[in-house]
Amino acid sequence: MVNARNWLFIPNYLQVKQVQRKMEEIRVSPDYNWFRSTVPLKRIIVDDDDSKVWSLYDAGPKSIRCPIILLPPVSGTAEVFFQQILALTGWGYRVISLQYPVYWDLLEFCDGFRKLLDYLQLDKVHLFGASLGGFLAQKFAECTHKSPRVHSLILCNSFSDTSIFHQTLTANSFWLMPAFMLKKIVLGNFARGPVDSKMVEAIDFMVDRLESLSQSELASRLTLNCQNSYVEPHKIKDVAVTIIDVFDQSALSHEVKEEMYKLYPDAKRAHLKTGGNFPYLCRSAEVNLYIQIHLRQFHGTRYAAIDPAMVSAEELDVQRTRCGGDSDPEEEPQDSATASRQH
Repeated sequence: MVNARNWLFIPNYLQVKQVQRKMEEIRVSPDYNWFRSTVPLKRIIVDDDDSKVWSLYDAGPKSIRCPIILLPPVSGTAEVFFQQILALTGWGYRVISLQYPVYWDLLEFCDGFRKLLDYLQLDKVHLFGASLGGFLAQKFAECTHKSPRVHSLILCNSFSDTSIFHQTLTANSFWLMPAFMLKKIVLGNFARGPVDSKMVEAIDFMVDRLESLSQSELASRLTLNCQNSYVEPHKIKDVAVTIIDVFDQSALSHEVKEEMYKLYPDAKRAHLKTGGNFPYLCRSAEVNLYIQIHLRQFHGTRYAAIDPAMVSAEELDVQRTRCGGDSDPEEEPQDSATASRQH
């Protein structure tokens, strides 16, 4: 159960009584219960340190050797992408959602992630990263650029330079802070201003996930999120990128989003009118469609994340003619739903 006092840390949020009426709607939803009952959680150790455990959900056809891997934000666990797992595996994709072990350094994280891919016998992968997850995805692509392990990136509400949080000088002191102080830091970046019921449910679910993280897990993620580092785009210039962001308020400023566009001038852009910090939860249909559009350019190649049996010969012919051409990322939500039904 969510600790009610933590809601006090969310500025300009709805009154507690209003929130309580919405509490646990995602956690008791049929989709979430179906996910938890059908997709097993795996725990894998790849480092010499037995305390470093990767938790993951691996769903979809295991014959796929270039799946899409989902990386959560600071407050997230592997469960936060359950709607992506259900939808994408239903379309024939192999999807892996991760939860990080405790890593205090970006190079240490990249080394551990590389070992995990080796353990799973995955040569190259597509990465979807939300916020910190997107930053880690970029750093991993950069770190392995001489022997590429990342074929494409989908960056959702993400950033390329940790200095935007203005905590680089204090990042190395997070390990000293008690859990409640670390949660206060994270919750301070949650919703500001009015939000709709779906966003309320998403925030509540993320607060519940945040409560499940230990002090060391949270402190290490905040350290990775804030220690002085930035992405070197010239090292990943050959990686296909899609940027997903929202037009309403989120933890990232307009300037940070503009910087991402400058960093990846050739990236496809997928904009959502609303969605806040967690569009993969509260606007899952649109996010799932954008992921599908991004991955469609690899159909019929060795880097396809989908079961070939799920792709029609006509679509493969279209892909060959278009050579991975663009799809319109500016679709309205109702158009997204229509396109999903057509697929």
